[in-house]
Amino acid sequence: MYYLSQDLFFPDVSLTHSSGIIALGGDLSAARLQLAYKSGIFPWFEDGEPITWWSPNPRMVLFLDELVVTKSMRNILNRNIFKVTFNQNFREVISNCQKIKRDGQNGTWITNDMIEAYCNLHELGIAKSVEVWQDDQIVGGLYGIDLGHIFCGESMFSKVSNASKVAFITLVRHLQQENYKLLDCQVYNEHLESLGCREIPREDFISILKDNK
Repeated sequence: MYYLSQDLFFPDVSLTHSSGIIALGGDLSAARLQLAYKSGIFPWFEDGEPITWWSPNPRMVLFLDELVVTKSMRNILNRNIFKVTFNQNFREVISNCQKIKRDGQNGTWITNDMIEAYCNLHELGIAKSVEVWQDDQIVGGLYGIDLGHIFCGESMFSKVSNASKVAFITLVRHLQQENYKLLDCQVYNEHLESLGCREIPREDFISILKDNK
């Protein structure tokens, strides 16, 4: 386990603890966050805890051509129940992700400091959002880090049924059109698996991450 100083550095992910934690400390500066994502590392911690950096093995990802869209979801998309936009209100999306209640979680890992850090990345064109609208209100969405060939999904929320799925599917279709290689989903959950995501060895993920062609 590494304890970071103010120096801009992360250890090699091969040195990650079996828990998935690679380092503690450091800061949430734009430069450090960019280095983290380019290295296959992301922050995940709660208020009152030290900044904790993760590189889990295995890694949950979506190979874009493996997206699962059910018949019922195709029907919802075809009916245009929702309007979907990109990067129209990043702060509202991340703030909703912070507030949404999730099964098995007492609090949120999206601290106020995290919100400001990622809003800063958004202003730099690195963090992106997808907004799902209904009756001129944002009812779902997601945000993440755009590495140009891989999109690193961070969190999504839904205030009405299927809104987050619409955001996810719309994003994946956009990434397909732009010839992205992968959507990083970090860690396993059943909801992601139902959309076609699966776990791969961390070394495979890092290999794809470092292939910029």
